[in-house]
Amino acid sequence: MKKITYHYFKAVHSINRLINNERGSQTLEWIGIAAVIIIVVGLVSTAFSGSTFGSDVVKKISDFLNKIGGGGGNSGGGATPTGN
Repeated sequence: MKKITYHYFKAVHSINRLINNERGSQTLEWIGIAAVIIIVVGLVSTAFSGSTFGSDVVKKISDFLNKIGGGGGNSGGGATPTGN
């Protein structure tokens, strides 16, 4: 009877060890996140291929920054000092 009990507990311990083994789960999560990012970038690049989306975004951002800094960007909306 002791021998059967010993083998039973040994088998239960082995099964519990396999069930509770979480090694590699974080790696799989990071791989999943990377896959989603790659898919999104691929979809966006396909959607905007042949367009001037990138240059339009850069132009809008630079115009916005020029307005803030008073650099006199392409839009001409920079801050102008008043002559007092």
